[in-house]
Amino acid sequence: MPRFSANLGFLWPELPLEEAIRAAASAGFDAVECHWPYDRDPALVRAALEETGLAMLGLNTTTGGEGRFGLLALADEEKAARASIDQAVAYAAAIGAAGIHAMAGIAQGPEAEATFRRNLRYACEKAAEHGITILIEPINSHDVPGYFLGSTRLAERLIADTGLANLRLMFDCYHVARMGEDVLARLEALLPVTGHIQFASVPDRGPPDHGELDYGKVFARLDELGWEKPLGAEYRPQGETQASLSWLAAFRR
Repeated sequence: MPRFSANLGFLWPELPLEEAIRAAASAGFDAVECHWPYDRDPALVRAALEETGLAMLGLNTTTGGEGRFGLLALADEEKAARASIDQAVAYAAAIGAAGIHAMAGIAQGPEAEATFRRNLRYACEKAAEHGITILIEPINSHDVPGYFLGSTRLAERLIADTGLANLRLMFDCYHVARMGEDVLARLEALLPVTGHIQFASVPDRGPPDHGELDYGKVFARLDELGWEKPLGAEYRPQGETQASLSWLAAFRR
């Protein structure tokens, strides 16, 4: 039976993070994750996690400003990128988060790749001191044109080439489907290097109970493959979050 994590970047966005954690626990989620928690006191967040018994699976490095989507592949922003890594590692360690999504940013070309590799090595070294995993996520060009990490194959190559023990793939089924890739085939191929899996309906990024991708088949196949970690619900509710959760019980049957 699949387990699920609530992505609190999209679910209960009107609540302070610590209250959103409590809402996720009340709704029956098994874990939580977030985007940019840096405006919340980490002591309050950690207290909510301990109170509810939910694990925080991950958070993101900063975007670096509106429309930038990260700094790690930007050749002229290496100092700022490393500051964003330090910030993320410190916050993740303070709340006991398992992973950090290292956001690449809008960049292309060999210099961007070299910069991204250097910053990933730095991030992995810093994160390893706290037992934290660094995650890289391919993002589709419909939603974020020009994002450096635009395919699962590039992510796969970077993970293989760098050989960093705590560098893993964040496989977002929505993004992979929007890239035109076969989600089930890529999941099977990439599961050995995958640290976290997320989902949303395709193409509207809503709850997983409709759309072009049959999540009943996806979740069943992951179960067959032995995936046991909570799957990240990173979708945009059409209205109040609580009203969008009928899928949660349905997919657990």
